[in-house]
Parts: sequence; structure tokens; C-alpha cells
Amino acid sequence: MGTYLIGVDIGTQGTKAALFDAQDMSVVCTGFRESVLIQPKTGEVWQEADDIFGSVLGAVREVMDQSGVDSCEVAAIGIDSQMAGIMGVDEQGEAVTYYDSWLDSRCEEYVELMRKTAGREITSITGGPVTYTHGPKILWWKGEKPDIYRRIFKFVLPHGYVTGKLAGLTGDEIYFDYTGMQYSGFGDNKHLKWSEELLNEFQVSGDKMARIAAPFEIVGKLKKEYAGDMHLREGIPLVAGSGDTSASVFGAGVVERGQLMDCAGTASVLCSVVDEYVPDVEYKTMTMMRSPVDGLWMPLAYVNGGGQCLSWFVSEFGGHLENPYEELSNKACLLPPGSEDLLFIPHFAGRVLPNNPYVKGSFLGLDWKHTKNHMYRAIMEGIAYEYHYYLEVMKKLFPSNRFDSIRIMGGGARSELFNKIKADVLGLKTSVLDMEDTALVGSAVIAGVGAGVFKDYREPLEQAGRVKERIAPDAAAHAAYGRYADLYLEAIEAQTPVYRKWKSK
Repeated sequence: MGTYLIGVDIGTQGTKAALFDAQDMSVVCTGFRESVLIQPKTGEVWQEADDIFGSVLGAVREVMDQSGVDSCEVAAIGIDSQMAGIMGVDEQGEAVTYYDSWLDSRCEEYVELMRKTAGREITSITGGPVTYTHGPKILWWKGEKPDIYRRIFKFVLPHGYVTGKLAGLTGDEIYFDYTGMQYSGFGDNKHLKWSEELLNEFQVSGDKMARIAAPFEIVGKLKKEYAGDMHLREGIPLVAGSGDTSASVFGAGVVERGQLMDCAGTASVLCSVVDEYVPDVEYKTMTMMRSPVDGLWMPLAYVNGGGQCLSWFVSEFGGHLENPYEELSNKACLLPPGSEDLLFIPHFAGRVLPNNPYVKGSFLGLDWKHTKNHMYRAIMEGIAYEYHYYLEVMKKLFPSNRFDSIRIMGGGARSELFNKIKADVLGLKTSVLDMEDTALVGSAVIAGVGAGVFKDYREPLEQAGRVKERIAPDAAAHAAYGRYADLYLEAIEAQTPVYRKWKSK
């Protein structure tokens, strides 16, 4: 008889589940269900609650059917999900709204309202600048959908909703895990409570805010009706879990002060670990995310849809190639740093951190000599230049920390060229992890610690965190990239007035 753990990651592109052997944190098998993103028009993106819940049932059922593991050997389940969007439930814990995605920008009017009214205070108290996250989205529901808003008993994240439903939690019992506080708009992140000051300022009832829980907390046990759907036994412990980025960074073993992490997924996220709460009120760039480990913080910033830029380019311009990613990379790697003076701005949906809703995606400096290979490389470099700026802000906010190495995980980590570009632009020693989906590792380890399978998180994280490649930065390339990183920031500033005028028409 063995002991197994299940980790579930409710991501933007799909829901993944993995069964881990707790003895060595090896993956037994995985399951996947593609997300149904509803996008009726530009700026509108959501997911139906039933689709999200069904995707978790299906992914876990697939894992159990493939593995042949007896359900009695599964010790606990941990679930993480997208962090920056929000949804509402009623008094029974049932969904009242769809999941208002982090990609949805309809709340822009309320972003401006919150920023102008109390932008500095919000950043200081919540740890995150005002952008397309929970606060403006909650105000959007209140202002634009008042009938639905009145029916909302609590606002929760997707994993809180799913875990609550699996455990049969009522609205009073449902929770908001503390790794999402920086996106809340109304949470006192440092003191782990809801801010009466901010709630009163924007006339939002504190009664609509769910209780705050730690990721390791056992919040309930799997109900019989859903256990059958998942081919599991009734009564398996369920932990509160965490946000997907927090789970990813934790699952990658980034738990020591000064470590850096690149989550190369749909969003391109640069993150670190510190042991002090320093809200970025000056640069409005870094978001102070809590680690699942209480007392540690994960300052981060991200490109909204950074990885999606590469997918878009390959879809639109590489369809005739047999292996487009490989073929484009093979030719792009022969080009010099800077893609022969071609810059790419990756902010198709506006810049999130620091927030600039006016800037859009663009190529600058196009010449007759430029090919699709130049453009492909320039996309990767543009994302790396954004990371370069994030790193400079981190150094200013946390001057006592040494940021000298970075770990890369996620789908983007499969690209040797992309990894090399990041190492050279940032000038950091780089490790590429063998496990792409470290959120699954993080959620499983959180479940294992919460259920008492593990006494501590360090050993299982070390077992799972295998490195498949190490990259040393090239000094000459790093020097060359410095100029382009500066030009990149100047280009964003120069374009902003043009786009602002364009948008006002």
C-alpha cells in the first residue's frame, strides 16, 4: 500500500490534475480538460462556473482511471487556480456569477476610479497596485449588474469555489486563501484581515468578503456525490490551496530569500521571495503576493498574455511550417541580440504593471531586412526587456537581497532560445526545471503537509524540483541587451500619448 496525493491546477488554458507518489514526489499520471473561454467581444473574457467545476471532476477522474491506484491510497487533494479574477457565490456556496477572468478589462472605468480615489492607499494596504483585479471587478458587478450583485453572498477565487463545492461548504464556511490578498482591492495583506478603511471608502459591504484561510488548512472532506464522479473515496481531506502563481513558485522550490522564478505560461510572471512586506507605492510595478509559507512574500509582476504573444505569432505566421516553434527558433537563434534593431512591445491588452491601459502590442523599427524570424526573436526579447525592468524595481525595493539566479518553469521553458535570451538580458545564472507544471507540485505538497503526510515541505519540494538545464549568461550579449532594454521603456512612454489619443476617438 502506497500513499498518493492529487494536485489540481485550474489554469487559463485548461485544468490539469496530477497524481503524485508521496514517497518520492514522482508523477504517476496526469489528466487535462481544456478551458472554455467565452470571449464575445474585445475586452470580455469569462468562464462558466459549471465548466470549471466539471473540468476538475473530469481531470481527476482521468488520473484515477489511468493510474489503477486504489482510491483508498489517496491521502489528500490540493487545488490552485487563477488568482486575479473573481466570482460570486450564494449562501449555499453555489455560483451566482461566472468567473470574471483576469483577462477581462470591462472594469477599466473602476480601475481609474479606485486609482484616483485611493491608489496609493490601496497599494500600501493590499500590496498590489490597482489594475484589472478583484476590487475594480467587484465595483463593476455592483455598478453594472446590481441585481446579481445583491445575490452575491461571498466573493471567492475559483479554487475556493470548487473546493467548497466538493466539501459541501456553505457561504459562511467558504474561504479566500491569503495568497490572493494582493489582488483583492480591499484586503489588509500584512495583517490578514479585510480593510474597513478601503471597504468603507468604496461602499462595499464587508459581509460579502469570505473568511481568510491559510493554504495548508484542511477546510473539509470530499462529499460522496462528487467522490463517485471522480472515482475516489468519500472523505478525502481537502486543503484550502492557493493561487496558481503562488503554488507554481512554491512548487518550484523557491522558498529561500532572494531566489527568482520565471513562470513562463500564458502570463509571463517574474517573481522572487523576501521576508519583509514592502508595498511598491513608488513604482506601482511589484505586487506583494504571500507565499503559502506564512512570513514569506513573493514580490511579482507579469505581462498579461506574454506567452500568448508567441502563440499568436506562430498561429498567424507559422501555420505553413511543419514544426513552427522549432523551425522559427532554429533560425532566430542565428540572429544577434536585439534582432537587428527590432523591438517588440508585448502588451496586447495594455500594460498591467505598472498599469498603462493605453499602450498596445507593436513592432518598432521594421526594415526590409527583417523576416518573421527576426519578429519571432523580438517577441521573446520584448518579454525579457519587461523582466529586466521588473528586476531593476526589485533591486531598488529590496536592496539587501542578492538576486543572482533564476529558475524557469512553464510551457515557455521548453524553448532553449527563450531561456538563453532571458539569461542574457537579465545577466543571471539560469536553471530550467524538468517539471513544467510546478503548480501541481505545489498544490500536492500543500495537501500533503495539511493532511500530515509530510512533516515539512522542504524535502518533497527538493525531490520534485529536478533541474534539466543550466545556462550561464553571456557577458557580451548582456551588455548589448542593456541598450535595448532602455529603448524598450522609452518606446512604451513615447507610444502612450498616441494610443491615448487613438482610444479617445
